[in-house]
Amino acid sequence: MPVKRVSPPEAKTLLDQGYKYVDVRSIPEFEAGHPAGAYNVPLMHFLPGRGMTPNGDFTAVYAKHFTKDDKVVVGCKTGGRSLRAAEMLQASGYAAVVDMAGGYEGDPSTRGWKENGLPIEAAAPGRTYADLQQK
Repeated sequence: MPVKRVSPPEAKTLLDQGYKYVDVRSIPEFEAGHPAGAYNVPLMHFLPGRGMTPNGDFTAVYAKHFTKDDKVVVGCKTGGRSLRAAEMLQASGYAAVVDMAGGYEGDPSTRGWKENGLPIEAAAPGRTYADLQQK
């Protein structure tokens, strides 16, 4: 079954209804700003001189904090990584995962979270990747 994709305004409505937002961008991208209330579980890490490399702990860290029934919106910068993450999670049995098309920055066909003027923050006490790894 294909992953359900929603626009950023639709994602905001889902968050208002109790969904959680998981930002799968790299740590530096997340720290520069993210949707308010987001958790950071990077699908890939940025390594200077090597670029983006897969996060081998993605599924394990996600599983420590979200149950198979948790309602989650997954987002990234433009929608590519989040779609891949949502497909991986759905294949692992997470039934209530939806992908936010257009991501935080937007893509040529979809205005992103930031472009839509939706709430953003830079701090994320207890929701950073470092915090989630330790719990």
